[in-house]
Amino acid sequence: MGGAKRSGFKEAPHYHGHRERLRARFREAGPDALADYELLELILFRALPRRDVKPLAKALLEHFGSFAEVLAAPPARFAEVEGMGEVAATDFKIIEAAAQRLARSRVRDRPVLSSWSAVIDYCRAAMAFAEKEQFRVRSLIVTLLMLSTCDRTRALLTFGVGRDFQSEDSVAAGA
Repeated sequence: MGGAKRSGFKEAPHYHGHRERLRARFREAGPDALADYELLELILFRALPRRDVKPLAKALLEHFGSFAEVLAAPPARFAEVEGMGEVAATDFKIIEAAAQRLARSRVRDRPVLSSWSAVIDYCRAAMAFAEKEQFRVRSLIVTLLMLSTCDRTRALLTFGVGRDFQSEDSVAAGA
């Protein structure tokens, strides 16, 4: 009953050991056991080693909308979130690049666009968080030419990049 306080020792605050507990949960239970903000915390730990990053992780999700949108955000937009610096922004872009490379390597030796669902999946991965609309064309000739090369993921070519996306409200208002 209160032995720790009588002996002169204070109890450690609840956040002591938080980083190691979060890492252990990731190792033992896997990424699905973590909320999106907790996964962002794990990334931010390295960039901001002596700071409580939970509020920042939650602010990033609030600002950008989802885990994927945080990673895909253009580097300049990270400055819109208080507490985000260049080092943390670079870490997010490194992780995004690694995820894209992993996705490409998994499909490199397989027919990628063999169905409409594969085309839609590709377009979502390639353009989901683009700031400008893109016009892409898939044709039999382009596909045949591309399938003879090593990188089959480029069978859907980007022919142009257009204007910035606008919300339906701003388009309706004539913006």
